[in-house]
Amino acid sequence: MALTATVYHVDLTRGTIETRTLPEDVYRKYPGGSALAAYLLLQTMPAGADPLGPDNVLVLAVSPLTGLAISGQSRMTACARSPLTGAVGDSQCGGFFPAEMRMAGADAFVFTGQAATPVYLWLHDGRAELKPAGHLWGKVTADVDRLLKQECDPKAEVAQIGPAGENRVRFAAIMNMVNRANGRTGMGAVMGAKRLKAVVVRGSKPPKPADPEKFRELTKRLKALQEANPGIGWFGEFGTAGVLAIQDKMGGLPTRNYDEGTFEAAKAIDGSTLAKTLLKERDTCYACVVKCKRVVEIHEPGLEVDPVYGGPEYETLALFGSMCGVGDLKLLSRASADANKYGMDTISCGGTIAWAMEAKARGLLDDQGLGLAYGDGQSLLRAIEAIALRRGVGDLLAEGSLRAAQRLGPAAVDLTVTAKGQELPAHMPQHKRSLGLIYAVNPFGADHQSSEHDSMLKAKPGSLQRRRLAELGEFGDLDLRDLSDDKVRFAYRTQCFYSALDSLGLCQFVWGPSWQLYGPAETVELVRYGTGWDATMDEVLRMGERRLHLLRGFNAREGIGKNADTLPKKLFQPLGGKGPTAGVALTAEEFERARASYYELAGCDPATGYPTRARLAALGLDWLAETIPAAR
Repeated sequence: MALTATVYHVDLTRGTIETRTLPEDVYRKYPGGSALAAYLLLQTMPAGADPLGPDNVLVLAVSPLTGLAISGQSRMTACARSPLTGAVGDSQCGGFFPAEMRMAGADAFVFTGQAATPVYLWLHDGRAELKPAGHLWGKVTADVDRLLKQECDPKAEVAQIGPAGENRVRFAAIMNMVNRANGRTGMGAVMGAKRLKAVVVRGSKPPKPADPEKFRELTKRLKALQEANPGIGWFGEFGTAGVLAIQDKMGGLPTRNYDEGTFEAAKAIDGSTLAKTLLKERDTCYACVVKCKRVVEIHEPGLEVDPVYGGPEYETLALFGSMCGVGDLKLLSRASADANKYGMDTISCGGTIAWAMEAKARGLLDDQGLGLAYGDGQSLLRAIEAIALRRGVGDLLAEGSLRAAQRLGPAAVDLTVTAKGQELPAHMPQHKRSLGLIYAVNPFGADHQSSEHDSMLKAKPGSLQRRRLAELGEFGDLDLRDLSDDKVRFAYRTQCFYSALDSLGLCQFVWGPSWQLYGPAETVELVRYGTGWDATMDEVLRMGERRLHLLRGFNAREGIGKNADTLPKKLFQPLGGKGPTAGVALTAEEFERARASYYELAGCDPATGYPTRARLAALGLDWLAETIPAAR
């Protein structure tokens, strides 16, 4: 039986819903997730659309593997033109919503136009309808989740925006389960501009693998894989927050707006401390055994945290914590809960607040009474609320650090830490050199989940990590601070694999090229047994490469290329503080050399950074080349 994709086209202006089917040959070429979302976006959205206007298109997409009974498959991509960067927006989430979406009968939603009044989409077993959401507008995420389950179905899953999305905060998130986020690139602001409050799904038809017997054999290896890789147990116990103290020890924990690589209070806010003190329970995503999600509960007056809002991840602890000089774990847990309540990306929110703290300290910003200062946790909480509600100086900060700085002048811009206007995550290129390159060339801005990290190259020869990396190529024993052509090849090869995972809707903490539960070889097996396609490693890597060029092609169509593949000034200045990275900086020469090497590998024009016609043709994207006037 052919494997096709069911796509719901929702015209919010007209209030109409049309169901279309993508044939198997198209679906295999763009196999769900980010690849399918980017394809549908390019097919639907006109060039030059205002990110916050009715011509922008929002796509939510899962994959043919979503909803299968195996760990790490419940992922969904949101894609649109980003209000934060102006480039393509791309963001993934986990939880139970993605699996429920597929069980309800949708492989993708395409939202066009703009509703006259707030609405939400309700899909239940293939039946879709738009319903009024005026009574939900202005409410925080936990309240909306509760009310929509009362209205629709207690077992429904809800993807929604909070007040930040309604107020078009440029880094607003789409939230599901109240604490899982399509966090990056401002997809929540796109929903807000469209007056789309939520998407609610409920299904009773779980997908089945194409080859049930082989699929069962793959799942039965779980115990052996767990025993071979004890790091997975550690990861489940401490979550992403468990790497904070490790990052600090290596000098790679961004501190006080990326001025230092170590934080004196790192141990106090590390995942091990969280597990011993505030952790209420470990949560998980659909059918996943890892259980890495944190759940925190606090009853202290002024720092109360309802467990419905989950708990802080590493990025949240670093961006609200060390970046802002705040070492109070309870306060940071409250900050995380507030961001989830209002619906904001904690990376961009924390990065913007850290920038504002430095800008104020240097006399460049009037914070209008917020009292912003490094180490002042209460001012952090005040800033989060002010941004979400666009109140006072929060209205400026809601634009993101780069746009805010551009209004203040060049000295303020020099303090920003962004790529393509998106705030950098908490993994430092001064310490992990190839990440700096990927931050710059990544189509949707700085992202730490778009390639493997340099530190994996330091794993012992013969270890599980090195054996799995070898399935993607031999890279040698490269230094963390090396940015040679071999390191660029490592970055691009793993970027293609991670890109494939985002297209197949697979969690990068479960399926990956090194330390994860399953490796690249098992990924290929999953594709074969789940879809029935005779996939190979080369095809999987080609899926990822095609998706990257779809995203770069979108940017090229908007005139965004080499001019935007840059890094902020701060990364080229020596780090202060103490620790192994004190005094370390990137150099312009090594970065420019690495970027040129990347363009050659990726098939991009060295003058413009746009994908070449030859590479697009090799990937079956000739149609895309016709939309890029300057493609050669």
